[in-house]
Amino acid sequence: MTIEHSITDEERLAGLDLEQLRQLVGLVEYDDASDPFPVHGWDGLEWIVGNATQTSHFYQSAFGMTLVAYSGPSTGNRDHHAFVLESGAVRFIVKGAVDPASELIEHHRVHGDGIRDITLNVPDVDKAIAHAITQGARVIAEPHDIADDHGSVRLATIATYGDTRHTLVDRSGYHGPYLPGYVSRTSSFVARHSAPEHIFQALDHVVGNVELGKMDEWVDFYRRVMGFTNMAEFVGGDIATDYSALMSKVVSSGDHRVKFPLNEPAIAKKRSQIDEYLEFYQGPGAQHLALATADILAAVDALVAEGIEFLSTPASYYEDPELRARIGKVRVPIDELQKRGILVDRDEDGYLLQIFTKPVGDRPTVFFELIERHGSLGFGLGNFKALFEAIEREQAMRGNF
Repeated sequence: MTIEHSITDEERLAGLDLEQLRQLVGLVEYDDASDPFPVHGWDGLEWIVGNATQTSHFYQSAFGMTLVAYSGPSTGNRDHHAFVLESGAVRFIVKGAVDPASELIEHHRVHGDGIRDITLNVPDVDKAIAHAITQGARVIAEPHDIADDHGSVRLATIATYGDTRHTLVDRSGYHGPYLPGYVSRTSSFVARHSAPEHIFQALDHVVGNVELGKMDEWVDFYRRVMGFTNMAEFVGGDIATDYSALMSKVVSSGDHRVKFPLNEPAIAKKRSQIDEYLEFYQGPGAQHLALATADILAAVDALVAEGIEFLSTPASYYEDPELRARIGKVRVPIDELQKRGILVDRDEDGYLLQIFTKPVGDRPTVFFELIERHGSLGFGLGNFKALFEAIEREQAMRGNF
């Protein structure tokens, strides 16, 4: 199967063609015929939060997402509220407990607001699970079907780092708004006219933080269990400042549609961002989501107008002659990037623009990256030092550095 045939239904509905996908998330050619665990893309991100009703409104009002489906007491689900939000090909499922005995309460007590399930679109759930079992994966839910008048969906779930999991989804036989048990739901909320139609259009990558000494174990897990390849590796001076350090390896599906950078802390003079995350999330988990946008300037302007705060970048970053020489010509004037604090990096394939929010919840855990790719398949290696110094400044202000 070629990359063109692996575009998901969600991406078609979002109006993303093959070339747009290549530009947005850096796809590469791929044939999954011999892959024992083919993955055709992201299906959704399940958030467990303290107040799903308010969080759903936040992602609509601040991030420009659209409410498309709902499950809760009025639909027969007495355990929790669940709001399904979309922006382009990105889908969030935001869940918050209703029943005081719900398992979601304990998850939120331990971790705070965060991502429990990174769900993936696969063509054959049973084949994938059978392979995963032979490679020692822990299966949380065996393959099963759920159905309603719109058809059926086949699902199964495997465990990964910490309490994070992957639900494998084959929705090829389903035509409802999300899953059986959900009903179509729209919101009366109207976004500001100045905001772009979609602030972001696709999910580029999801970063996972794991404990010291565990990164290679989970890299091996994705290689053995899911057939992912090691796409990049950052160690030592690549990913350190004068005070803190971490190590990172990136694993990806065959066409690079699904990419997981995996971080672990490294010994340094002070606590790294990974140490802080592990303390406040109470274990491993998803640290940040990179959202691909076709217009990062418009996206940042729209988010800032809604009160979203980004990490600051000092003027010296943009005045560095080495930076200007290295990045060459990009589509946005440097002064426009500086005005918004957007970082820029170039590699052998092209360049990218990126910027990072501050943590979006009460705990200093989950945050977002906005990324605009122009050929580059990388992750902004040239920006790591500036980024980590910005994070350190925020950690110091929180008293956690």
